[in-house]
Amino acid sequence: MKPIIIFDLGGVLMDWDPRYLYNKIFSDADEMEYFLNEVCSPEWNAQTDVNKSFLDAIDELIPKFPQYEDQIRAYYSRWDEMIAGVIPGTVDILSELKDAGYTLAALSNWSSETFPGVKAQHDFMSWFSPLVVSGYIGYKKPDPEPFQILLHELKQEASDCLFIDDVEDNILEAKRQGFEVIHFTSPQQLRDELEKRNYL
Repeated sequence: MKPIIIFDLGGVLMDWDPRYLYNKIFSDADEMEYFLNEVCSPEWNAQTDVNKSFLDAIDELIPKFPQYEDQIRAYYSRWDEMIAGVIPGTVDILSELKDAGYTLAALSNWSSETFPGVKAQHDFMSWFSPLVVSGYIGYKKPDPEPFQILLHELKQEASDCLFIDDVEDNILEAKRQGFEVIHFTSPQQLRDELEKRNYL
């Protein structure tokens, strides 16, 4: 049986970065970095990937940083401007793997509020079975639960799966659970790794 290949989405297949939006809002790069590290921080955003609505997260944050109210509200109202599109080289690889007959799955940290719109725009999202998204299951990587939920849906062991992600903590957890892993850094690096392992 061919191994099952599991993709992360943001940073691997989708080019998502809040800086694409906030470069338009802030004229000072240092202030933008302060805002994205201390105000609408990765930890703050991670709440919306699990079980907190953007509106609740925003309403809780504004009293702490009232001087940034407009910028905080833009995080949700202009969220689509954070996505530059797909990462073409990775989507090409995904297509080749599909044509080669591999079972494809996805495991992603993503808000249930913003994911449906992205999913609807890209045909390749329908290639994944299953497609496990943190906002729907209430757990996020690198917690162990999302990996176990994925394996339960696949009805497979971790050793039968290759997991591809751009975040080191997620890779380390997957490796701990017995997945074969590739720590994604670029489409070319991914292609080289897959060819070296005879996937392509």
